[in-house]
Amino acid sequence: MSSGSEPFIIRQALAYRESPRAERGILAHVRAIPHATDTGRFVVLHDAAESMLDDLHERYMVERRESKELLGAEEALVRMVRLIPRTPAAGPLAVAFTDFPGLMVRLGRWWAEALPACGCAECGEDPAELIGVLRGQVSALVEGGLWERVRRGVGGSWFETRLIGVGLSARREGPLTSRDARDARRCGFAAPVQWAPWPFRPLGA
Repeated sequence: MSSGSEPFIIRQALAYRESPRAERGILAHVRAIPHATDTGRFVVLHDAAESMLDDLHERYMVERRESKELLGAEEALVRMVRLIPRTPAAGPLAVAFTDFPGLMVRLGRWWAEALPACGCAECGEDPAELIGVLRGQVSALVEGGLWERVRRGVGGSWFETRLIGVGLSARREGPLTSRDARDARRCGFAAPVQWAPWPFRPLGA
């Protein structure tokens, strides 16, 4: 299984209409949107994520790691916070704080979420709703609602991931390189992996 310390990579899932081109980088894709206005309204996502990470670290037996990492080949370093449960059966959480401002969130090995997904005026993404998405998805991970596996398909291997929580039931899949597929199988994802709930921190610990 994943140790939670792999390089942070957002992989395309079929749920997305278009993925950022790797050679431009994820943040460059967002900045290139011509109608992205009043982006400062998304700074509340950083505040919400900080509060959520602090709360999770206090309540659950997890290791907190902070670093500076690249989200794309041509991107500047961004702050990355990882919460890695003490039991390897539970899925890790990684949150990148982008300078858009926004968040790149990864649950387990493949479930990835960009908040906001676009940021343009036409999409009209509501920061309050995005905070709800963040909390809902992370809560589903913590409660053991994430399922992932590698499967062989026409033309290659694919990842498949499902997330189930309160008011949430979603499925995503996407292609894997041969190298990523082999690595995932070595880590135990040839068979479906149901991540376990996070262990609570003992009272007074």
